[in-house]
Amino acid sequence: MAWITLPFAIGVTLISSLAWLIYVSYRQRAKIHQLRRQGFRMPQNWSWIFGHLLVLQKARSKFPSDAAAWTTALRELALGATDTEVLLVDLWPVSPPLLIVADPEVAVQITNKYNLPKTRHNSEDSMKPIVGGPSIISMNGEEWKLWRGLFNPGFSAANMTTYVPYIVDCVQVFCEKLEERAGKVLFQLEDLTTRLTTEVIAKVTLDVDLNYQHQDHVLPHAFNTIINWHSMWNPMIWANPLRPLVQKYYGRIIKRFIRKELQARFLELQTGQTSIAKRGRAKSIIAIALEGYIAEQGNASGNSTSTGELNEHFTGYASNQIRLFLFAGNDTTSSSIIYLYHLLSQNPLVLEKLRVEHDAIFGPNVVEATDMLKEKPALLNQCHYTLAVVKETLRHYAPAGTLRSGVSNVVLTDRHNNSYPMDGICATIIHAAMHMNPYFWVRPTEFLPERFVVDPEHELYPNPAAYRPFEQGPRNCPGITLVYNEMRIALVLTARRFIVQPAYEEWDELQAMNMGFLKTLGKRLGVVATEPNTVYGDRAYQTDTAGTHPKDGYPCRVELLNRSL
Repeated sequence: MAWITLPFAIGVTLISSLAWLIYVSYRQRAKIHQLRRQGFRMPQNWSWIFGHLLVLQKARSKFPSDAAAWTTALRELALGATDTEVLLVDLWPVSPPLLIVADPEVAVQITNKYNLPKTRHNSEDSMKPIVGGPSIISMNGEEWKLWRGLFNPGFSAANMTTYVPYIVDCVQVFCEKLEERAGKVLFQLEDLTTRLTTEVIAKVTLDVDLNYQHQDHVLPHAFNTIINWHSMWNPMIWANPLRPLVQKYYGRIIKRFIRKELQARFLELQTGQTSIAKRGRAKSIIAIALEGYIAEQGNASGNSTSTGELNEHFTGYASNQIRLFLFAGNDTTSSSIIYLYHLLSQNPLVLEKLRVEHDAIFGPNVVEATDMLKEKPALLNQCHYTLAVVKETLRHYAPAGTLRSGVSNVVLTDRHNNSYPMDGICATIIHAAMHMNPYFWVRPTEFLPERFVVDPEHELYPNPAAYRPFEQGPRNCPGITLVYNEMRIALVLTARRFIVQPAYEEWDELQAMNMGFLKTLGKRLGVVATEPNTVYGDRAYQTDTAGTHPKDGYPCRVELLNRSL
């Protein structure tokens, strides 16, 4: 009878699973139907069977397959509801009902007033290959407070200012790499900006000099490999059976490297080798976190005095936080620097105003700005228009959004006094939609850095709650000052020396010439579809690669600017 028992058991299991799925799906659909009848604003064409999945897919199909799928599709839905800026989307069984938010007032309630918890399951699972496990991007409650509190001092404005000379040196190498390519070759700018920001964030977090702008290094190679195998939308990546093996292998390489550096920093603190402040050196983020942890926990719980080894729990969790900082401080910042040059290439008047400010602060000799910044980092604070250019760039190309879980006793209210009970509903703030909404921004599609230098009475002055590239509230990005410093220094040292121009047409011609015979034939016969290659008319659109990299790594050409050095 054994041969009957096994198939019978399998059959019962399958039928039970199917019945459970149908039951839960019906409950979810019934809840959405009830909310619809109560007047919840939702996209049209909701289906009892598919919810809004087909609606989302239709919105997604308007864009290239490698565009940032989640952002572009939800932004499309949000921009179609500019009368309320709040929409409920039924995405079961992919996720719980999702409230799309592009309203600053509702966003403030989510991030500040109620500080709704992160959707830990989704955030932790999606980021685990990159950060290794629980991190402050997915933690909640006391656990989040503990780890955020340990790392906040390292990201303070005062500590970040001490790193300005080091960042200047890194950007100077970046300038040398640009000069090597000036007037010669078509190249992908992303490689140079990624190497720049990787050097900076490794130094700031771990006090490690990777020298990555001159040579390859195992740490960024491992990170880049994991990121290249990380996609929530491309089935060629997430369905590849090799993906978890590749990511796990390189994850172990990263883990070993970081733990080794953690132990080295810890031993330095133990033996008193790092009177860092006395030596006039900047303190790395992990050194400050180690000091805080040891002071709070005491030597008995922070380390083993007999072996000089760090506590394993602290080491594991601290390693995850460092991996998060390395990823965010490298990936998104490198892309944001590219978009600085992209937007300036389209707005020559803004570029000229930027150069005028730099001449006024640093003098007409471009090279002298390097030494001046290293000697007086506070000069960055005088670059008001430069910071405005940075802020306006981040408005146009927001690096990310935020996703929060609903709470049963929380009811959100929009500017029309519509109520949204959050029991069993998640919420996502779509920064890209909010930043482009004409209700909150005058001439939203234009690149106008003046928004961030005018007086509050001026029509261009933005609603502060509507500007959220780093999110707001207690869970905002801790690296704001570092990002602003890197991007401002990059502009100060390059805007008067180089002309950066995108070269997508030339790049496309080269790709067409190198296209394989079968793909070329397929396109001619109409078998291989020719999909859109822009997003809202933008050829350098943000892709679904982690960190929203620009399409094709931003192919460009660089020319030296004929100015007095």
